[in-house]
Amino acid sequence: MIEIALLAIGVLVLTLTLGVPLPYCFGAALMLMYFVGDVTMKGMMLWGFQQLGNPVLLAIPLFVLAGTIMSESGIAASLLRFVNAFVGHVRGGLGVVAAVTCAVIGAISGSGLTGISAIGPLLIPEMEARGYPRAYATALIANSSILGLLIPPSASMILFGWVTDTSIAACFLATLGPGLLIMVSFSLINLWMSRKFNLVLDEKPHFKAFSGEIMRRGAHAFPALLMPVIILGGIYGGVMTPTEAAAVAVIYAVPVGFFIYRGLRWNNMLSAGKEAGTAVGTIMVMILFSMILGQMFIYEGIPQQLVSSIFDITENKVVLLILINILLFLIGMVVNDATAILLVAPLLLPLMNAIGVSPVQFAAIMGVNTAMGGVTPPYASILYLGARIGNVKVTKVIPPAMTLILLGYVPVVFLTSFWPDLSLFLPEYFGY
Repeated sequence: MIEIALLAIGVLVLTLTLGVPLPYCFGAALMLMYFVGDVTMKGMMLWGFQQLGNPVLLAIPLFVLAGTIMSESGIAASLLRFVNAFVGHVRGGLGVVAAVTCAVIGAISGSGLTGISAIGPLLIPEMEARGYPRAYATALIANSSILGLLIPPSASMILFGWVTDTSIAACFLATLGPGLLIMVSFSLINLWMSRKFNLVLDEKPHFKAFSGEIMRRGAHAFPALLMPVIILGGIYGGVMTPTEAAAVAVIYAVPVGFFIYRGLRWNNMLSAGKEAGTAVGTIMVMILFSMILGQMFIYEGIPQQLVSSIFDITENKVVLLILINILLFLIGMVVNDATAILLVAPLLLPLMNAIGVSPVQFAAIMGVNTAMGGVTPPYASILYLGARIGNVKVTKVIPPAMTLILLGYVPVVFLTSFWPDLSLFLPEYFGY
């Protein structure tokens, strides 16, 4: 039966690679499993719709809506000006602003697309005017946007926690360490690469003028900075569940956007809602079909057969972790992070348990690998969006993007796999 399961996964990957619409891709894999398996489609569909009623999943559309509102409201621009006050006079400082701002936005929206959508139109032209090549600026901001999938709250970690029955708060904390490390590595690589650019820098301010500017911009950015504090503080303080925190994020973003930053109007509020609704509809259809396919695999005993087959090859933990990372990287190249998690996490969880990797560390391993797929062709949805926003050819964006991935991202992937404390320290510290 494992051969049929692998064939179904192959059909799914092939149809996704060919650009077939997502529901049809899963439908083809489901039909293959249905005709050769012992499960009834009616029973699976009823089970799937019942699972969609889980309140945990409500956090995803709410975080998506909060992210789209934030993109329209001026919150991102305020954060950008505040962070730039610290390093605008430093060579390469504007690139550091991009990485840090995308990390902060990730702590608000839980999405990898919000950073490039909110920051790209503002920062890419500014970086080009300051002497950065436009393709490099686009690649840096696109790569930094994937921090939204790692800096909590993360929509992909909500899915992982739900599908593997792992604490969602623990999953949030597990990816925080790797996410911050990637942010630092991107910043350092940017400072190194900026040496060869002919950059225009701000004048180094005197302390009095500098402190005054920091205070002024900080006061203006305070409502925006308060947003991740409320969300994360509420979750880890035990005051709110992730779903309640997502609702608070929307409730908070609307008046801040309307009355403080005044970037939100009724017309773009409606367009933000429409954009969020379209994204959520696609996500929920994908969740439904991928859940049914995953449940079929479980019903047929595929995870247990997969573990047994892999252990027939090797029982060396290091070799297995390397193979799993390669597998996750390849899957991330052809499907989005949510699809990869919903499809692969239940299959690999028994194997990870068998080799002594906790579900929380597995969440971090899955998170960093699938997030990397967002900027790694052929899927690379975030990279393609960045190229469109930056108005530059994808072929010119790929070389600097690959440099950032190879030097700044891949080392963190292996550190997450082979240094458990990187992902487990914070969850254990908070008692998860």
